[in-house]
Amino acid sequence: MAPGVFAAYVSELVSAAVAGAEEKLAQDVVVIDMRALVDSFDALVIASGRTDRQVRAIAEEVERLVAVALGVKPIHVEGTMEAEWIALDYGDVIVHVFDEATRDYYDLEHLWNAATAYRR
Repeated sequence: MAPGVFAAYVSELVSAAVAGAEEKLAQDVVVIDMRALVDSFDALVIASGRTDRQVRAIAEEVERLVAVALGVKPIHVEGTMEAEWIALDYGDVIVHVFDEATRDYYDLEHLWNAATAYRR
C-alpha cells in the first residue's frame, strides 16, 4: 500500500491485516480505498485461501496480528463455520477472506472498481 494514503490508525490496521494474510500465504491480497465511495468505512482488505482450513487460518492470523498491533478485536466476525467467506469488521476497515470459488463468484473488486485498489 502507498504510504500515507490512510490516516495512521487505518493504515496500521490495514498493514496488520495484510501481514496476517500474507503470513498464512493468502493469495491475491488487495486493499481497496473506499473513502471516495462510502462514508461508513475507509478500506476493504480482500484475500483468498485455497481451502476452508487456509481461509480460517488467514482470518485467525489477521485477528491475532491486528490485536497485537493495535489491541483491538473485530466488532463482528461472520462466516467462520463454513469458511467460504469470512468477514472481519473492524469499523473503519473490513477484511474479507474468501475461498477461490466464492471470491470469483462475488467479485468484490469488480463491484467496487471505481475505488482505488492496491495489490500486494
